[in-house]
Amino acid sequence: MRNLKKFLLMGTILVFGMGIAGCGKDSDKNKEVHIGYFNNITHAQALLMKSEKSLENALGDETTVKWTAFNAGPAEVEALFSGDIDIGYIGPVPAISANVKSKGDVSVISSATKGGAVLVKKSGSDITSVKDLAGKTVAIPQIGNTQHLSLLKLLSDNNLKPVTDGGDVTVTAVANADVANTMERGDIDAALVPEPWGATLLAAGAELVLDYDEIYMQGEYDVAVVVVRNEFKEEHPEIVEKFLEEHKNATLAINNDKQASLEKINKELDEATGKSLSNDIITEAFERIGVSTDLNKDAMTDFANISKENEFISELPSDNLYAD
Repeated sequence: MRNLKKFLLMGTILVFGMGIAGCGKDSDKNKEVHIGYFNNITHAQALLMKSEKSLENALGDETTVKWTAFNAGPAEVEALFSGDIDIGYIGPVPAISANVKSKGDVSVISSATKGGAVLVKKSGSDITSVKDLAGKTVAIPQIGNTQHLSLLKLLSDNNLKPVTDGGDVTVTAVANADVANTMERGDIDAALVPEPWGATLLAAGAELVLDYDEIYMQGEYDVAVVVVRNEFKEEHPEIVEKFLEEHKNATLAINNDKQASLEKINKELDEATGKSLSNDIITEAFERIGVSTDLNKDAMTDFANISKENEFISELPSDNLYAD
């Protein structure tokens, strides 16, 4: 009897152990990757990949892909910190901030787009160059974002300073969608905005002061990059590798057949937001946007230095800014 009880007990343990092992296998088959992005054409690869479900097809049924749209870099950074997203399309400045504040837990793995910003003025304004911004009010989308830092560098290069630093240029944050009305009211004289807002403002009557290749580094600076939580990368290197493959494929597709890609991107914008861009606006916008996976590390270093000088970050990023 004692032997029978022992045998039954061992059988129960074995079955229980097999159950646990089975659960482990099921969890492996149901992996998830959460990707953050903006519904903005500077996040072009994300929009194209999402529209084509190319990443879902590449990863297969074993991995669920979940996309989350954000409206601002800080919100996406918080989602990275909380683990709500694993991979994110984001501006280079928030990417640098995320790396520093996370002590290297968030790293950059690829570029996405470059340039894609213009300096425009109210029609009839006497502004013809950056030096003419003295005594004027200039809008940027958000304090501490890529366009803000680009403007700060332009001002510095022309011996100008914001009012907050003892200069005479008033720099104010205005949502991209509100720039036209704010400019029309006379509350701002100029604005440094990303696409497609540059093309939109120009079509509405604003005038160009600096084109995309006159803002900084001939337009070859990163305006959107891809970041990853290093913990996720270490746990799921195969997912990150597949993602990078599809990100590269999307980049090639946009560059090789821009018209077809823009149609898909515009359709995705319409489905996600209820609004699409006119063909003229999206086409003009992409004349100012470079689509590339190659990081401009010199530009990233400059952005980091400007961020530190203006106390947007407490220290410069270390060698772990870029993932291996």
